[in-house]
Amino acid sequence: MGHFTELQTNDGFLRFNAYVAQPEGTPKGGIVVLQEIFGVNAHIRDVADRYAAEGYLVVAPATFDRVRTGVELGYTEEDMATGFDLKKQVEALPAPCVMDDIAAAITHASHAGKVGIVGFCWGGLLSWRSACQFSALSAAVTYYGGGMTLEPDIGRSPLCPVLSHFGTQDQFIPADSIEAFKKAHSDVEVHTYETGHGFNCDQRGAYNEAAATLARERTLAFFKQHLAA
Repeated sequence: MGHFTELQTNDGFLRFNAYVAQPEGTPKGGIVVLQEIFGVNAHIRDVADRYAAEGYLVVAPATFDRVRTGVELGYTEEDMATGFDLKKQVEALPAPCVMDDIAAAITHASHAGKVGIVGFCWGGLLSWRSACQFSALSAAVTYYGGGMTLEPDIGRSPLCPVLSHFGTQDQFIPADSIEAFKKAHSDVEVHTYETGHGFNCDQRGAYNEAAATLARERTLAFFKQHLAA
């Protein structure tokens, strides 16, 4: 359903890769899908394809491209170490860095109408930052966004409606920080699930089918509500 293409940014970083999935017929709107630390791998492409099957034009930018292109990792300890290192390298770059890549993805998705964004883990954090920075977004969804429940990111203010999914048994996101986020952001719709980190990914041992299904249903309803023409 999808294919890789190149997008242009505005900050002098010439071009970067993005996976684009087209729906059948006229799109209902656009969705930007932000990767975990494992690249735009088979799981992220599947997520994009599934949103496209729901009628959206979907863009999944390769947010590691500024430091390494063609990243597609699995879920071994070695893959995780590589992903964390690449994330660290990207976040050490001068601003706006990856946020400019996300802005370009939003612009591309906007050809289909209103744009929503959804991200997982590191992508969840970037989705939160995007919601607080880009007025072009009409909705944002975060899945277990690492760091968004802590300073300084908890202090950001969203510019669009936000839906956040967390696991109460997440070893990377303390439960008390989720509660602090909920108190700080009564404007954000927060749902918790009795499961751990990465529960949406059906390619890892952390997958929780019941939680993933319910979170997807809530996400689709949220996008339908906020991206409708």
